[in-house]
Amino acid sequence: MPMNDPPLIASLADLQRAPGSPPPRLPAALPLTVERVRTFDAPEFAGMTFLEVESKTALNRVKGMGFNWSINPYRGCSHACTYCIVGETPILMGNGRTKPLGELRVGDEVYGTIQAGRYRRYVITRVLDHWSTAKPAYRISLRDGTELIASGDHRFLTKRGWKYVTGTEQGRHRRPFLTTNNKLIGTGGFATPPKDTPDYRRGYLCGMIRGDAHIDSYLSKRPGRAPSLSHSFRLALVDREGLQRTAEYLLDLGIPTREFVFAAETATRQQIDAISASSRAKVEAITDFIAWPRDPSDDWCKGFLAGIFDAEGGYNQGVLRISNTDPEILDRIMACLGRFSIPFVKEPPNPNGCVSIRIPGGLRQHLRFFHTTDPAITRKRSIEEVALKSDAPLQVEAIEPLGIDIPMFDITTGTGDFIANGVVSHNCFARPTHSYLNLSPLEDFERTIVVKANVVQVLRRELARPSWRGEHVAMGTNTDPYQRCEGRYKLMPGIIDALASSLTPFSILTKGTLITRDIPALQAAAERVEVSAALTIGMLDEALWRESEPGTPSPKARIGAVKALNEAGIPTGVMLAPIMPGLNDDHGQLAELIDRLAEAGATHISPIVLHLRPGVRELFWPWLERAHPELVNRYTQLYSRSRAAKAYRDEITAFVAERRRAAQSRHGRPMNRPAAPGGPRAGRTAAPVLPAAPDQLRLL
Repeated sequence: MPMNDPPLIASLADLQRAPGSPPPRLPAALPLTVERVRTFDAPEFAGMTFLEVESKTALNRVKGMGFNWSINPYRGCSHACTYCIVGETPILMGNGRTKPLGELRVGDEVYGTIQAGRYRRYVITRVLDHWSTAKPAYRISLRDGTELIASGDHRFLTKRGWKYVTGTEQGRHRRPFLTTNNKLIGTGGFATPPKDTPDYRRGYLCGMIRGDAHIDSYLSKRPGRAPSLSHSFRLALVDREGLQRTAEYLLDLGIPTREFVFAAETATRQQIDAISASSRAKVEAITDFIAWPRDPSDDWCKGFLAGIFDAEGGYNQGVLRISNTDPEILDRIMACLGRFSIPFVKEPPNPNGCVSIRIPGGLRQHLRFFHTTDPAITRKRSIEEVALKSDAPLQVEAIEPLGIDIPMFDITTGTGDFIANGVVSHNCFARPTHSYLNLSPLEDFERTIVVKANVVQVLRRELARPSWRGEHVAMGTNTDPYQRCEGRYKLMPGIIDALASSLTPFSILTKGTLITRDIPALQAAAERVEVSAALTIGMLDEALWRESEPGTPSPKARIGAVKALNEAGIPTGVMLAPIMPGLNDDHGQLAELIDRLAEAGATHISPIVLHLRPGVRELFWPWLERAHPELVNRYTQLYSRSRAAKAYRDEITAFVAERRRAAQSRHGRPMNRPAAPGGPRAGRTAAPVLPAAPDQLRLL
């Protein structure tokens, strides 16, 4: 039965845990006071847990988003959209890899920075202390898609020096603080490291052995004996890390090797160690394992790039190259780099025929290569003494309070700073978004919903303060207030009444048709304050809807909600979101959708092209490869960065504008409704409704 059917909506309000079933266990070491943990015996909530918490705040102050205040009664999202997710907060370790801040220990080596001449430079330092505390949390969003969670007392290094997350220009809290005019220093969000899978291991062996090993079967002749077929495999390296990884991976495949000293150390040369195998079965097995795959997976490509870099790559004075003479190997290197949109330049061959593939783009792209592929040899991925210079777009775009106290991890280092998700920082940091509850942001964001059970009471208290100026409040720009569990908890009617009673104008962005349940409350509020709504609808194709937004109401139901809200006098527009190239950007389908939205009375129709920010990309890309492998090359070309190519975004915007005008000429323009009779409180200025933003909103 569709979620928008009235009988189901009614049943959602009456769901109870099955009689006699034991209460669910509380996740270990939760940092909040959880009043109750619930599960519901209904298919819509199968496998989901609801943590009912006591929130200290309801109104969240927002910077850089076109409005100043938001309310989020829920954390987490039961819509389960393919593109709705965030990542961990990694710290750059001394070995070039990353580790979550919460997992650091005293004595660990990490990268910090020092001032050396005109530039700050990366240096390896040690963690001297590590502890945690609980503080109010803020989300800092950067232009390149990087997201950081920190306390208001945390400081980031900007182009204008160190700045706190929050502060004031006057009074006892006066201090330098972040604004949307600031640009942070660093390379931006780190890439997700590869998983240790069988395909990754085979790819690594292929790159390493084809790049630097000797493997052969040949006819040997010995005096007094008949000629015989001999088999030989040998890999000799100065760096034992690459040798040990190769031996481990071969052993895992059932091929033990013998280790020996290939060349002893001299006054001018380091010792070279080697591994070898000489039986026919072992050499034939190795030859089979390093065969070129017909259809290499992402994991294989990552492993191959790591192996060929360990074998034939180098990183010196800020230049990253991989060299070889074999055209097939060179073609594979370029194909794998292109798979992950890592830029490269094929340099002319040198006199001996060796060709180098160079990765341009400075440290930002070099770290992206290292973290995406994870080579074994740490010497080759060192960035010590590299200057902090980067063209990464790290301008602060928004600063948003999460409205809750969460554990903040703090460390002391020898340099007084460290590199957190690509930016220079020190003092309290937190695991992003859902991880503040010791929940997995990848798995629990959709399965464990944090419910601010007391949000209405807290909101009424905050709105009653003399300092509250009745500014516009935007709901739904982070998590959806009308996701499925709202049918059970019914928090929104109380929130709507509290805002209207305090003469506070507001807007709501949602995918949930459950908003139509509250039409009477919204109409009553609209008699006193300005009220508007917007629904996100990206497609009419029901097969694609079920595939990419499995927990949401159908597009048809959402269009019906747009019509019902507008007919009830609530100005309601639509965000065409997300527009996914090759999936729901067909001009014919978009034109039909726009026509139906105009017929439903949508007050605005604004497109938002899919934004593959860090964390989203790592989830979306595997889904795309599984569900639509024919589109991988197109996405690789369009998404060299987090946002789609500007030409594509401009084309979509122009087409939607043209079709919107045509649709409105047929169905009429939406009516301009008069402002609420009461208006804002005397002496206060009403803020505008939620703007039709050109970029992907947090709901997505």
